[in-house]
Amino acid sequence: MALQSVLKQFRSQLVTTVHDQLLEYNTLFLFLLLILPLVILILLKQYLLKSDHKLNLPPSPPKLPIIGNLHQLGTLPHRSLRALSHKYGPLMLLHLGSSSTLVVSSADMASEMVKTHDIVFSNRPKTTAANIFFYKCRDVAFAPYGEYWRNARKICVVELLSIKRVQSFQYVREEEVETIINKIHLSCFDAAGIVDLTVMIQAVANNIASRCILGRKAEDENGQGKFGELSRRLVVLLTAFSFGDVFPCLAWLDVVTGLFGRINATFKAMDSLFDQVIEEHRISQSDDVDHDQSADRKDFVHILLQLQKDGMFEIDLTQNDIKAILMDMFVGGTDTTSATLEWAMAELVRHPNIMKKAQEEVRSVVKNKAKVEMKDIDEMKYLKCVIKETLRLHAPVPLLVPRETSTITKLGGYDIPEKTTVFVNAWEIQRDPKLWDRPEEFIPERYVNNPIDYKGLDFHLIPFGGGRRGCPGISFAIAVVEYTLANILYWFDWKLPGGAIDNDKLDMTEVNGLTVAKKFPLRLVPTLYSP
Repeated sequence: MALQSVLKQFRSQLVTTVHDQLLEYNTLFLFLLLILPLVILILLKQYLLKSDHKLNLPPSPPKLPIIGNLHQLGTLPHRSLRALSHKYGPLMLLHLGSSSTLVVSSADMASEMVKTHDIVFSNRPKTTAANIFFYKCRDVAFAPYGEYWRNARKICVVELLSIKRVQSFQYVREEEVETIINKIHLSCFDAAGIVDLTVMIQAVANNIASRCILGRKAEDENGQGKFGELSRRLVVLLTAFSFGDVFPCLAWLDVVTGLFGRINATFKAMDSLFDQVIEEHRISQSDDVDHDQSADRKDFVHILLQLQKDGMFEIDLTQNDIKAILMDMFVGGTDTTSATLEWAMAELVRHPNIMKKAQEEVRSVVKNKAKVEMKDIDEMKYLKCVIKETLRLHAPVPLLVPRETSTITKLGGYDIPEKTTVFVNAWEIQRDPKLWDRPEEFIPERYVNNPIDYKGLDFHLIPFGGGRRGCPGISFAIAVVEYTLANILYWFDWKLPGGAIDNDKLDMTEVNGLTVAKKFPLRLVPTLYSP
């Protein structure tokens, strides 16, 4: 009995000891499981830092722990980056959170990037907002470089934004511009007579784009409408600060701050409206309602649905692909256009002599006709100079749409690592005193007998970018700007409210967003022109 008791006690102690050892091993295993990834990340970071030291990287400003150079961007990044580039050079490497960012601030470096290394620099960094709004970047502007992007861009260039297609939408431009001209005309007889030209310009740009793209107006006579309201929300959210974009491990904070919810709510509303518009177009096609409608008067939705049906291109367009391309066209065709028109009128008001010269040209070409015709625009050489100078001084997207390197490469003698985000500071390049005489002044005459253009071949002037990733909608945007500005200058004389005579004091403060626009609305007093 005594022996059995001893054996039982020994067995119990053995079990307890084994159990305790197993608990210790489990605890150690769990500890290693948790700490090992962190150790690996630290070792990997040290390895990458050592690798970076072997590279000949572009110069960088001093950075703070964790946030890097984020604090140096300021409220107007294109201006802050210009100041930094003056100190650190035309190629500058910043650390924005956890991402490396290259800033290109000279025409020579931009030219080398596009002409020599364009494929390497043709990717796009994915952002939280773009990924949601453009259906996981199935559009043209934000799609990664590759087969899908090439085909989607081809569809836009050939079918949606060709010169022939842009000309076919002249009737839309005429009708929408006539609407705002009539509104301004009525205001001439009001007691105050002040016009908020900013609101009117935004309305005409939105409605022209919306009718060409979707076949319906963005806003009604009172400036109300779901598409107009949602598009304004969308362009604000596209550039809103996202923790996930600069600190991927903190993406959950975008949920806490409400950014993710606001983006999703706006996206769902836009998505629902696109579905509705597409379904209406499908029904009209099946019912042959548009059978007799001229092919030249079909909007983008009609064209894309027909392409989907015919399968003419190498990609099968899904419903989401169509909506992503439509979203792209809408965003690209509204904000940049209205900002350019607003800056042009602001500069003309500040420079009465230039305004007078532009008006004299427009009125001498149109003479006493009932309306400005598109063929008249071709004769308005000085007007085109005014628009070029506006795009130079006020690039709609000053840092252009960011690019991303697909592999390590050389630029300007420096090593540029893979997955580096790249900003081209077009605003700085277009004000470079090495390239431009009196660069801070508004001088349209600099383009007289000067072949320099904004179509991406002259790197002195690149408001629309260049190379493979250059904006395909230049013709569409310029047609709206030229025709609208010609009409505004033809029908009315303009002055500041209250009889102000010091036009140079007009507030030109910028506000940052998807495009850089005037901070304060452009409020002017029109007077009806009498030939």
